[in-house]
Amino acid sequence: MRLRSYINDKDFEYVSKWVSDKRIHALWCANLIPYPLSKEGLRVVLDKDAREWGGCAYTITDDAGTPIGFFVYSINNVNNTGFLKFVVLDSELRGKGVGTQMVSLILKYAFNVTGVSEVHLNVFDVNIGARKCYSNAGLVEESIVKDAFTYENEQWGRCHMVAVQ
Repeated sequence: MRLRSYINDKDFEYVSKWVSDKRIHALWCANLIPYPLSKEGLRVVLDKDAREWGGCAYTITDDAGTPIGFFVYSINNVNNTGFLKFVVLDSELRGKGVGTQMVSLILKYAFNVTGVSEVHLNVFDVNIGARKCYSNAGLVEESIVKDAFTYENEQWGRCHMVAVQ
């Protein structure tokens, strides 16, 4: 498993397959990216995130170079912390431990390469598989804000998780 910069023209086709329906899209990005997912819509949001937060998009590949995951990472230089968002894994690999390996690689990169002292992320409380994956990789639930997001007739809580080096 390897980490490299995201290339929209090369990697979008993979990401678009992993975010396959409206509910998964909402779980993935809290509808911050327009649905249905488009190459241009994703590019606009990634560009905005880069300008406002210094976010960089990354692709995780298998050893043969095939994309299997995606995430955005930014660093807060004031408090020396990292923040992950828009984390997604190839849907065919979910539930097999690959997500935990991917998040572990991301954390290793964050701590050892970028030198942050903590890495934070938010995940919806209803996304049990993602919460378990993050927990297995070493993130700990720090807080939950109930009813932070409405999806159709559902209320989702926002769970804040953190990993400390």
